[in-house]
Amino acid sequence: MIGSARRRLAALAATAALASLGTVPAAHADAAPPAPNLATNPGFEIPTLPLADWGSIPGWHCAAGEGAVTAAARTGGSALAVTPASADSTGQCTQTLAVRPDTTYTYRAWVHGSYAFLGATGTGHDVPPAWTASTGDGWQQLATSFTTGPATTSVQLYVHGWYGQGPIAVDDVTVSGDSPAPAPLVSSVPTADPVVFVTIDDGWTRDPAAAQLIADREVPVTAFPLPMPEGFEPDYFARATAVPGSAIEDHSVSHRDLTTLSLAEQQAEICDARDAVTAHYGTVPTLFRPPYFAWNADTRQAAANCGMKYLVTANADFGWGASSTSHPDGALQPGDIVILHFTDTLNGDLQRALDAAARAGLRPAALTDYLR
Repeated sequence: MIGSARRRLAALAATAALASLGTVPAAHADAAPPAPNLATNPGFEIPTLPLADWGSIPGWHCAAGEGAVTAAARTGGSALAVTPASADSTGQCTQTLAVRPDTTYTYRAWVHGSYAFLGATGTGHDVPPAWTASTGDGWQQLATSFTTGPATTSVQLYVHGWYGQGPIAVDDVTVSGDSPAPAPLVSSVPTADPVVFVTIDDGWTRDPAAAQLIADREVPVTAFPLPMPEGFEPDYFARATAVPGSAIEDHSVSHRDLTTLSLAEQQAEICDARDAVTAHYGTVPTLFRPPYFAWNADTRQAAANCGMKYLVTANADFGWGASSTSHPDGALQPGDIVILHFTDTLNGDLQRALDAAARAGLRPAALTDYLR
């Protein structure tokens, strides 16, 4: 393994001219104000909540034991420490970011140590990494740019060290370029089709009878579970969404009122919940339900930066024994979005909602078929 690492270092030395990619031209006095930073948790300052499925570093995903928060920061109180676990590992850490097609982005980060790399994959074009053989005793900023392909809507950013080498530190990440348009809010779907949409939140109670009722009645449901109950019993949510047209979507990590958080904190909440769903079920959410239906302009932008196409609330509530809609006569109407919760009353709540839909001449339909 040691010989392999030495050969890799020799290959790097032969192409050391690539290190010039890490140089950044000096700013002009008349430069425009800096663009918004699209990166999630760019300074590694967002604290990890006591939730098992948040991950060790909000917004970032590293192999076990290879990434950690360190107090040896360039600015602020935290930075990322990347330590390759073996001679066959680079210690790569990644994050997924929503982007616009046919758009140029610049990805920068400050690094400290030897053989630090950063780059992006899934851009639609080949992207050379930025790297440095050594930053000496200080910090060095690396930068690379990429232009997304005509169908590219997300990319994966990465940062890593090198095989058999020691740890590196990373801080003050920036991604500049056009932000995705803020995600629009929907509480019902404008349609004349005789359909309603059944949505179910949270997941702390997982009633087998409710999952069986969904299967027996062939109800396409859109579930918005939280990462922690997903981790407790992921198979339950897979069973509850087995009917064709069903989907598992994003409901944040901690279920906090997002309007009390900054844009950066909201983005970490939404992106990490997206990543938890993707890891558990192999599907990528495109709908976000804000906890308590609380949202602001930052919520819409954060959701878009995490790849969400819509913020979804509801205009009919049949949870915990309720039977209410936003309509004066109380009856369900075409396009209504019904909210339920994974509680011990879900079986009866769902039956009551389905009966109300039938009385109105409506059938449950797949929400993702209408919100594309």
